[in-house]
Amino acid sequence: MKKKSVVIAGRHATSISLEDEFLAELENIAQEKGISINQLVTEIDSKREHENLSSAIRIYILRHLKNRNPEV
Repeated sequence: MKKKSVVIAGRHATSISLEDEFLAELENIAQEKGISINQLVTEIDSKREHENLSSAIRIYILRHLKNRNPEV
């Protein structure tokens, strides 16, 4: 588990705690989209409902991977 500092919407600094595998996949998705991790986390944060940010990121990654490989 690693903590990573991020800035949401260019103004709100916070940290997220993610397992190494989730952090690596978050970086991969940001790279695929051609955006920074901060921009991707801002996108995820703006769409989350009640779960904490780290949980919202894990769910986002899971959905992203399932959409990429629907048979998973």
